[in-house]
Amino acid sequence: MKITVIGGGSTYTPEIIMGFMARLETLPVTELWLMDIDAERLAVVGGFAQRIVNAKGNPFKVILSTNQREAITGASYVVTQLRVGMMPARRNDEYLGLRHGLIGQETTGVGGMAKALRTVPVILSIAKDLQEVGAPGALLANFTNPSGIVTEALFRYAPQVLSVGVCNVGITAKMSMIECLEPVLGVKIDPDRAELNTLGLNHLSWHRGFKVDGEEMWPHIFPAYVEDLKNSDLPEWDVRTIETLGMIPNYYLQYFYYTDKKLKEQQNWPPSRADQVIEIEKDLLREYADPNQVEPPADLMKRGGAWYSTLATKVINSHYNDLGQVHVVNTRHNGAVAGMPQDWVVELPAKVNKNGIQPLPAAALPLAEFGLVSAVKMYELLTVEAAVHGDRKAAYEAMLVNPLGPKADKIQAVLDDMLETNKQHLPQFFK
Repeated sequence: MKITVIGGGSTYTPEIIMGFMARLETLPVTELWLMDIDAERLAVVGGFAQRIVNAKGNPFKVILSTNQREAITGASYVVTQLRVGMMPARRNDEYLGLRHGLIGQETTGVGGMAKALRTVPVILSIAKDLQEVGAPGALLANFTNPSGIVTEALFRYAPQVLSVGVCNVGITAKMSMIECLEPVLGVKIDPDRAELNTLGLNHLSWHRGFKVDGEEMWPHIFPAYVEDLKNSDLPEWDVRTIETLGMIPNYYLQYFYYTDKKLKEQQNWPPSRADQVIEIEKDLLREYADPNQVEPPADLMKRGGAWYSTLATKVINSHYNDLGQVHVVNTRHNGAVAGMPQDWVVELPAKVNKNGIQPLPAAALPLAEFGLVSAVKMYELLTVEAAVHGDRKAAYEAMLVNPLGPKADKIQAVLDDMLETNKQHLPQFFK
């Protein structure tokens, strides 16, 4: 079986290599192709990946390529973990927000929009190749941010391709809750026996339940979480809001709930997160280039993205082996969520088996949460249209409806700056 990773020069790649290595008994990979447009970086990361596999007895081949279509030909699974414009583009996204007194972040606000405009056409080109030359029934697992918008674009403009959006936020929350529960229950909890109840959009979701072997554990988890907030010197959320919600918000909701606080933090830049990651990656790539290095270095955890490889490989394994495991993913819910348009891509638990991704029925979000989701979903839909068609009017409207966007009379200035800053990656806007 051939599996292809697009963005194989990513510093995340060694982690996903280890994920596939851990599942050799059930996932018979014969060829793992790493594709990247940066040949020099691919040689470093890919060479390290080959040494990792070689040290384990070469259970499969690791093949490096700079040719997207060649890498996808015959692939049963394609994992996308790319960054159009690489880390300098992320830095531009963050400082775009800072320049205009807005949130500067790579997946939300104007920075996330800029990234989506660059990324959507590239992911759609990958889907096109997969449809034309991939193995029959191939699955595209997208980890590329902003994952929700990218997955929305896939469902609207590449519906023939089986696709799913994956993000490590859900599995990280799940593993954290297991860690909290084990001392209470006095037993070791198998993650495959636990199920997180979460709903919303990618990087805009709320955790509201947690079952182990079908038994609801939220009455243990939520009060303990609130108590920890009360006892913390620097709580990540104010207690009144959390008690009102009755849910635990995804970290990224801080950009919406505490915008002023986040804007104040930005005043301390540099370094922004991109500045930090650029330095982290320099060190990682230096370690990857060491011919004696055959294990992922400890510094990889500084990069972020914990549990990403676990989720990506679990989803693929569940699909290939028809396991029917439940994972939190991004997919079109098709009526599974009450009171929500059926064609929306949302983040929720779904069963993964050989037939694809089946969202589990979910109770509607309360009005306070649904109101924010609705506004952000309109922003996402408009951003998809802008990205696909180079539609400046849709881009303007996307900023207008985004709760983290500029005021109406500032939109054109921000949009002009965004497009000009990213001009080399946005040919659709400069025909």
